[in-house]
Amino acid sequence: MSASRIGQMLSSKSLRVITRGNYRFFGNGAQYPAGHLTSGVRSVMIPSPLSPFFSQSRALSGVSEPPRGLVQEKMTENAVFSQNKVLTIDTMNPKVKNVEYAVRGPIVQRAVQIEKELREGVKKPFTEVIKANIGDAHAMGQQPITFFRQVLALCSYPELLKDNMFPEDAKSRARRILQACGGSSLGAYSASQGIDCVRQDVARYIERRDGGVPCDPDNVYLTTGASDGIVTMLKLLVCGEGASKTGVMISIPQYPLYSAALAELGAVQVNYYLNEEKCWSMDLSELERSLAEARKHCNPKVLCIINPGNPTGQVQSRQCIEDVIRFAAKEHLFLMADEVYQDNVYAEGCQFHSFKKVLFELGPQYSNTVELASFHSTSKCYMGECGFRGGYMEVINMDPEVKDQLTKLVSVRLCPPVPGQALMDLVVNSPQPGEPSYTTFMKERTATLRLLAEKAKLTEEILNTVPGITCNPVQGAMYSFPNISLPQKAIKEAKALGQAPDMFYCMKMLEETGICLVPGSGFGQKDGTYHFRMTILPPTDKLKILLAKVKEFHQKFTQQYS
Repeated sequence: MSASRIGQMLSSKSLRVITRGNYRFFGNGAQYPAGHLTSGVRSVMIPSPLSPFFSQSRALSGVSEPPRGLVQEKMTENAVFSQNKVLTIDTMNPKVKNVEYAVRGPIVQRAVQIEKELREGVKKPFTEVIKANIGDAHAMGQQPITFFRQVLALCSYPELLKDNMFPEDAKSRARRILQACGGSSLGAYSASQGIDCVRQDVARYIERRDGGVPCDPDNVYLTTGASDGIVTMLKLLVCGEGASKTGVMISIPQYPLYSAALAELGAVQVNYYLNEEKCWSMDLSELERSLAEARKHCNPKVLCIINPGNPTGQVQSRQCIEDVIRFAAKEHLFLMADEVYQDNVYAEGCQFHSFKKVLFELGPQYSNTVELASFHSTSKCYMGECGFRGGYMEVINMDPEVKDQLTKLVSVRLCPPVPGQALMDLVVNSPQPGEPSYTTFMKERTATLRLLAEKAKLTEEILNTVPGITCNPVQGAMYSFPNISLPQKAIKEAKALGQAPDMFYCMKMLEETGICLVPGSGFGQKDGTYHFRMTILPPTDKLKILLAKVKEFHQKFTQQYS
């Protein structure tokens, strides 16, 4: 194809090229690293200065070959020029285009590409990509709890119940779960709200956790991880248009699930900032400021809290939780408490307090009126079973008619994954003293949490030895969120490229060291501050390598741009 023909094609109104960071988005919705557009043409180069292939990029050419290691996808002209498509980037749901999820964003996509390049023999200044971008414990080497996997194996293949290698308490748990399943099979649908006996076990667990505060199993909904429950509740809460549109207060920094869900639902995101100078604590005056500002343009009626915090790793004090509950009661706000890291508390003097427990201890004035939904998951804590997608939510003081609508809404997706429900049951109904599996279970649980505590301390200590990096204590959860000082020259270069400065920083770190982190801009942060989030999950030896590389890179980066 001639260069003139290519030029005619590229001038077509049906092709839109949008640059976002290190990626180019095309009119057909496809996404490629900046610097490359592949079609029926052999190769069309649109170079970006940040592209790792920039030095190899050329002007438009009908004969150029892609650089070694580059995956070149063949696309028909109709795929690029989609005038005749029903679904195009212009006709698709505009709210979906506003959804962003930094944890699996452009840096992670580039990390996957680099891994492939390494396998294909492309030379890099490193031999592996270390992914510290996501709280996926087992992917980072954490071992599953033996009892959980034994029971799940028995449930998945009941013939194993005849095998003497499994302890009797594992068999009894498996039999009970299977008896509650249709056809005694994990492969059958369950009730939409979840298996009844599992919801009963969740209710008893909550009562034990909260010192006897009653829990009605009918208020418990099993979910596909905590994320499913959070999005379901937001669907119920979001309504209105213009000044009456629902506003949802979320902490900044936040877990991007919240901003993504609000964008998809068309709700108004109302930011309140955690206090970095006070170890990311919540500040009542900041909540008041945020709410007053929001009421000028929307109808704020939801307050979301993540405790222990993601990405910031703080554990809120009991006094803080009391203040938040009183604030919600006074301002007539629905509370959503994301408590998936409730076992991940490491710092001396810190303790997890559930919002429900504190709510009821404040007395009937609050426990009979404040509406609360709280969430838990099998994915975090000592379990780390992300792939099973198990979780639950409990609703408190929900209007009965709304509760009927909630039950209807969850019925649309039929039921949560039944293996995930079974795993959730094992988390809330773990081996007890005197049972055959108790000693091993407690040994594994304790060792996992102790190791996480050690890595939390190690991460804080090493990062704080780096000039220009300041890391608050990792009191809980699975992440550190250090503050990084960036030279003005780097900030200026990043902005010239249309990138957030910490995105620029993290992308360069990935290209030069193989370390995959998430920029703080993906979670939200105060203007003029820059951060990154990294997990504390890699094995200790690999974590030390990771931290040493971060230290070396930051010093080199600072010198380069000073």
